[in-house]
Amino acid sequence: MAVSISVNYEGGLRCRATHGPSQNQFITDAPVDNHGKGESFSPTDLVATALATCMATVIGIKAQQKGYDLIGMKVSVEKHMSTDSPRRIVGLPITIDIPLPANHPDRPVLEATALGCPVHHSVHADIDKPVTFVWSGK
Repeated sequence: MAVSISVNYEGGLRCRATHGPSQNQFITDAPVDNHGKGESFSPTDLVATALATCMATVIGIKAQQKGYDLIGMKVSVEKHMSTDSPRRIVGLPITIDIPLPANHPDRPVLEATALGCPVHHSVHADIDKPVTFVWSGK
């Protein structure tokens, strides 16, 4: 199934993206270190965001299938850009804080599910994507 997303360049290095099915919109700006205002997510920020939200979503789907909820799960990602040319993402270290105990019986399944998310498989293999799982439940 294809999803249509349209982008309108509004000038000043700002774009407005519209999600076809829902008509939801968001703005991107170029980052300050690349001639922009940095007033919103940059396109490369969205790559990092897509990875983090995809991992959270697929873990949530798996937990839901197994009959429990992971409200309170937190995912953080850092985007590291190259210092050489061409400008590119070189690292996306991720930490996933799952509000379940470390000895939870589905721990291996949930970790494998996160690593199997579509965005994780879509981001170029040259980008370092270390994942740290924190099992913070009691």
